[in-house]
Amino acid sequence: QVQLVESGGGLVQAGGSLRLSCAASGLPFSTYALAWFRQAPGKDREFVAAINWSGYTKYADSVKGRFSISRDNGKNTVYLQMNSLKPEDTAVYYCAASPTTSGRNWYDYNYRGQGTQVTVSS
Repeated sequence: QVQLVESGGGLVQAGGSLRLSCAASGLPFSTYALAWFRQAPGKDREFVAAINWSGYTKYADSVKGRFSISRDNGKNTVYLQMNSLKPEDTAVYYCAASPTTSGRNWYDYNYRGQGTQVTVSS
């Protein structure tokens, strides 16, 4: 059974940093693309960042230069380092995994976590 479990969310002041983690089990982690998405209250879920099996990364324009996605295949974990946080980054953050794509579409990912709340105060 595949599981993706996010952690590391919380409350932080604007300008601060957080690091999210997503621990995966039940899949050949090193061969999968991983991604982070987020959904703010009243808004659609949106792509944040993705990393493929070889380490190639892509980001949404809104987080480029502030967020960094990375993976540790030895720990079956993907990370999202978030710096210079803004109130508009407030959302539930989800990780997702796919064996075939590192695209920007939520529905392209076969497996998804339950999410972790990030709240940025002004």
